[in-house]
Amino acid sequence: MGEYLEFRNISKSFPGVKALDGISFRAEGGQCLALIGENGAGKSTLLKIMSGDLRGDEGSVILNGEEMHFTSPHDAIQRGISVIYQERQLMPYLSVMENIFSGEMPTNKLGIVDYKKMKKEAQSIIDLFGLNIDPTAPVGSLSTAYQQMVEIMKAYRRDSKVIAFDEPTAPLADTEIQVLFKLIEGLKKAGKIVIYISHRLAELFVVSEQIVVMKDGKLVKTMKTSESSEPELIKAMVGRDIGDTYSGLKRNDKQGDVLLEVKNLVSYDVKDVSFQLHAGEVLGFAGLVGAGRTEVMRAVFGADPILSGEIYLEGKKVKFKEPKDAIKAGIALCPEDRKDQGLELWRSIKDNVCMPVLAKLKKGLFLDRNACKELADEAVAQYSIKTPTVEKATVELSGGNQQKVILGRWTSSKMDTKVLILDEPTKGIDVGTKAEIYQVVCDFAKQGIGVIFISSELTEVINVADRIIVMHNGHITGEIMREQATEENVLAMAMLD
Repeated sequence: MGEYLEFRNISKSFPGVKALDGISFRAEGGQCLALIGENGAGKSTLLKIMSGDLRGDEGSVILNGEEMHFTSPHDAIQRGISVIYQERQLMPYLSVMENIFSGEMPTNKLGIVDYKKMKKEAQSIIDLFGLNIDPTAPVGSLSTAYQQMVEIMKAYRRDSKVIAFDEPTAPLADTEIQVLFKLIEGLKKAGKIVIYISHRLAELFVVSEQIVVMKDGKLVKTMKTSESSEPELIKAMVGRDIGDTYSGLKRNDKQGDVLLEVKNLVSYDVKDVSFQLHAGEVLGFAGLVGAGRTEVMRAVFGADPILSGEIYLEGKKVKFKEPKDAIKAGIALCPEDRKDQGLELWRSIKDNVCMPVLAKLKKGLFLDRNACKELADEAVAQYSIKTPTVEKATVELSGGNQQKVILGRWTSSKMDTKVLILDEPTKGIDVGTKAEIYQVVCDFAKQGIGVIFISSELTEVINVADRIIVMHNGHITGEIMREQATEENVLAMAMLD
């Protein structure tokens, strides 16, 4: 009998929310179990209980017949359970080998770190995984994908019995995803128990043998991957058949004049970029990872300096020294990294929604707290944010609900948003919430807002945008209308020099 991990009747409650309600299932060694569900289904809470970050109210985590009682994540790691999160748990200024052996570096007889031995052992692990990585290179110098590989090698070196992945492909390009899948196959062949969380359903049919579906803290269904289908999974997750995600979109068919014009923009990793955005238009930006889409928008928003070029808003030349100048002019940015750049995670929903318009929420010299609450309540109602109160800390929300808080901030009744830049707005978000956000984007356009929609998912940008600009290596390589766009021709443009 091989390794196995079992969850027995796991329950967990937070104030006003039952996050987990009697979850029971079993994962086998040598296989990958996919854990899926909408944002807020309870997946992350379950992982945190498994990894010692949280303690369940009821139930047990059983590893190979032994009931686990962890006092901390370090305790769980020592017992053979590792979780690889979207946010790297690495020390960027230390080398690859120092990160792989973090906490347990080999020493000589004098108790001094034996770097020669550590390099040799790290190289053997790197060779085992078939990677082209220098063990002495600083981890911070590696790409996001290779940093993730270091995380996996670290878990492998610890001889972890369970390795869980939380949205591992969100920051990766297609070629890097294939390398990750190859590594996961290697882990399965080594008899490891692999747990895989992803909102990209197509991936599950490549890496997993079993799928567990959760909804609202409950286990909905357990099935063999070979006996399931994408529509069946969506129906189990959402609780209904949502049909074709894109065909039901109610689009804006009345675009206005040019709202934003960028001429010959040069900035960090941006080379002579020019484009126009019309009022009421959804303008898509496509390209491979590193194409320069985010860098263009950061320059437009005043977050990065413009080395040369011009920006016109409603026909008038503008120059933004910093983001607050752009916000004042009516340009809003929902950044790709919502946790580090988009939100004050430890502050409440109310604080995050009201932050850019505090001056408009004053009563005399003081802040009108009732007006603040009303504005936050408006955002919660408009975007169906799942929360018992607007005073809840934003860090406690699911990724999808955090994204909705950002949308609520920039489209509140106190804002005068003319241009809304959405950089990867559906990254790490479940299929049901994605469908909601697509319609919200179209609704913005109907209000006359010019929307810039950046996405690494070609299917998404092709179906949501009215017009698509394609970038590669910091410059524009093509432009195409939605009606003519296919994944093949957009990808061909994205690979042009």
